[in-house]
Amino acid sequence: MSVITRSPFERDTVKSRTLSKLWAVAAGAALLATSACGAPAATGEEAETPAAGSGFPLTIEHAMGSTTIEEQPQRVVALDPSYMDAALLLEADLAGYVQYRQDPDKPFAEYLGDVEAATAESVNVGTLAEPNLEKILELEPDLIVSAQVRHEALYDQLSKIAPTIFSVSTGPTWKENVSFLGEALGKKEKADELVAAYEERAKAVGEEILAKDPEATYSLVRFAGEDTARLYSSNSFIGEIMADMGIPRPEGAPDTTEEIFVPLSAEQILKGDASLVMVSAWTPPGAEGDASRAQQEKFESNPLWKRLQGDVIHVDDETFVASVSIQGAHAVITDLAEHYGVDPHLP
Repeated sequence: MSVITRSPFERDTVKSRTLSKLWAVAAGAALLATSACGAPAATGEEAETPAAGSGFPLTIEHAMGSTTIEEQPQRVVALDPSYMDAALLLEADLAGYVQYRQDPDKPFAEYLGDVEAATAESVNVGTLAEPNLEKILELEPDLIVSAQVRHEALYDQLSKIAPTIFSVSTGPTWKENVSFLGEALGKKEKADELVAAYEERAKAVGEEILAKDPEATYSLVRFAGEDTARLYSSNSFIGEIMADMGIPRPEGAPDTTEEIFVPLSAEQILKGDASLVMVSAWTPPGAEGDASRAQQEKFESNPLWKRLQGDVIHVDDETFVASVSIQGAHAVITDLAEHYGVDPHLP
């Protein structure tokens, strides 16, 4: 029986351990909540003065219920990497973020470009699995954002620190989540425009690829140190990008709408064939990365691998699989445009 090892980007649930000094944090958070809730209602001339940011106070319906945001948020703590990217995309003040990349000295992905100035005062508030409530409390955020599959167990504590909103998930709803965060920030129109611009670019580049190769199909095979390889489904991040580009999976290829990948044994690898076969591997430092590299070498040395008919290319795992963001999707499109030699329609 193979043991499925999910990377931090793919786990459907995150079990958070008991945090030290939790009672002290909860008590401090309760004081903040009491202070916010105890503010007197505006009357007279004050009532006629619009709040900072049009549309506030604003009540957001989300995976954990509803949350009222009294004023337009400025300082955001994002507890999922996709929301870190979305906050930067929407030019919010990313006050706090979680550590999810292996190198703590490089907490932000290269596909984001130069974000040094935008993140100069951003604070690491712990790992994706174990965000530190005390650090979050110290930052005095205006908004906390994450997903139910990530931090459901921490929602009550987080919501006492600041208004907290959760989507159900991150991966399958990455475009919707940009609009979700945009609405909470009072920037929904901008968020929708950014999503639409990505979709227009994907369509334009896809049309150029199909004009050059009308029979183009794709697959993405990933190695993560397991007994089986992962053939990513149409329900995955790369699956949605390729659908937006109009490039299909091969007819009859294994697929699922329930998971983001279909497991393939070495003997089944030909089921992952396509005119373009993208190959990636999850290779963090240490034993996990070594296991992925060993698995990849085993599969690629199999005689069946040599029988793949498509153009096999190795792609960046962080970008093509783990990014789950508008910025990551743009980077994927740029790489594919370069591979096919077509106009990248750069934004």
